[in-house]
Amino acid sequence: MAAEVSPLTSWTFDPIQLTGLALLGFLYYRRVATLAARGVPVDALPYVGRLRVLGHPLIALPLWAFNLYIWHLPALYEAALHHDAIHALEHTLFFACGALFWAAVLEPLPGPAWFGSGAKLLYIVVARVVGMVLANVMLWSSGVFYSTYDHAARWGITPQSDQGIAGSVMMIVDSIVTISAIAWLFLKLAGESELRQRLIEEGHDPAIATRAVRYGRGEELASR
Repeated sequence: MAAEVSPLTSWTFDPIQLTGLALLGFLYYRRVATLAARGVPVDALPYVGRLRVLGHPLIALPLWAFNLYIWHLPALYEAALHHDAIHALEHTLFFACGALFWAAVLEPLPGPAWFGSGAKLLYIVVARVVGMVLANVMLWSSGVFYSTYDHAARWGITPQSDQGIAGSVMMIVDSIVTISAIAWLFLKLAGESELRQRLIEEGHDPAIATRAVRYGRGEELASR
């Protein structure tokens, strides 16, 4: 009789967690493409307008942070480990809240007028601080938060060391994402400032120039 393999020492591919998200993404892409071909704005989809508020930066950021922390509470973390449905829900919410968070930055739909590249820089920094706090708690904690790992050795690593490694990985990923996003926004901000100033000097209304530059239509406005 073969020995039972512990789920903590093996990895399996579970399509259930990905199929639903992939299907929704594909259907949304097809609908957006159809509307674009008809010249109809994306926000004319029946339910998107109602959900648009979730992409507001003052909602998307707290929602993302709340979701990140609540799934790291021992009770929910353990439940996700032992129940496939909860595990699928966990990853679905991570994806959804992450998509809303980045939608505020990338603006597939126009965001608030005040949320320009400078505000987006602060938004990214705040989010990374939130993530780094959780990572540091896991890295420097003297105890083990999750009983499942407390009773199982992984590859000869103690549960506390394993938890610390998880915190380190979170910090590294957060750092890479933060540096990349900030570098992109700094370059974008510099280019926008220069083009906006040129448009204003050419006699364009400052508000119109700002909006055109923000959504990549600055050169088009300059050529008029």
